[in-house]
Amino acid sequence: MPAPNVTLHPPAQDLEPCTRGHACSFCPDEPECQRDKPGHDRELIASRLAVIDRIVLVLGNKGGVGKSTVAANLAAALAQEGHRVGLGDADIHGPNAGVFFGCQSARVKVGHAGIRPVEFRSPDGAATLTLGSLAMLLPEPDSPVVWRDAYKFDFIHHLVGSFDWGPLDYWILDMPPGTGNELITMCDLIEDTEATALLVTTTQAVALHDSLKAARFCRERGLPMLGWVANMAGLVCPHCAGEIELFPRSEMSEQLTAAGLERLAEVPVSLRLASASDAGQSVVFSAPDSLEACIFKDLAQRLAR
Repeated sequence: MPAPNVTLHPPAQDLEPCTRGHACSFCPDEPECQRDKPGHDRELIASRLAVIDRIVLVLGNKGGVGKSTVAANLAAALAQEGHRVGLGDADIHGPNAGVFFGCQSARVKVGHAGIRPVEFRSPDGAATLTLGSLAMLLPEPDSPVVWRDAYKFDFIHHLVGSFDWGPLDYWILDMPPGTGNELITMCDLIEDTEATALLVTTTQAVALHDSLKAARFCRERGLPMLGWVANMAGLVCPHCAGEIELFPRSEMSEQLTAAGLERLAEVPVSLRLASASDAGQSVVFSAPDSLEACIFKDLAQRLAR
């Protein structure tokens, strides 16, 4: 029997660790690079998370309940308290966190240290926060994101690892509706951190029903929950100042309480809040003494305790 044809290769040389602050897929040297690429990406994510004190996932199983509104104004209220705050937009198909701060059209670039988030400064210059969103990487404001799960998986990794968040006291994550790929991937990445969830829902029965599913996801996943926020919780009449209930009261809100979730805030339907958001201004900064701003400030203070 002839001897097998064996080709011997010299052992790979030890390479210096990569110092780039972004994932390998952004690197121009990626096709020729012989370093441990999966290891680099893991170390990058670990280094980002190591300097973030607290992570708050703002989530809800139903779309259109105001998660982005709550996430943006909560981030603004925490920043106004003097905390170092980042707002990460994990909503891939509706990335609009920048709308609330007038920077939806801002664009970011990949540098050696990673993707630098957009910095927002309050009108009085006293508060700053940073924002990262897929909208800042899209070619046009109305570009649809038509991605399967593999691409979503990659972007969530980029949001955590490739954006250069720096040291933060609070990283607020605006999560998309549902308990699917984006939420699962994010939970996998932040599993060993000081992460908690804040549930946002309206008081309508159909929204509360889906919120119970989100609460069960967190419970089964082992993700601690801070409580829940009732958005669109009534309307104050502009003429008589009377309170108007918009949705029939549902017993399902009591089921959230029975599940151990505290109602942390009630945010009414508000022309002031909606107008400020559409104008690219957090109501916390544009009307700091308003009822709406005080609700978010109180929510921020409760989270900071």
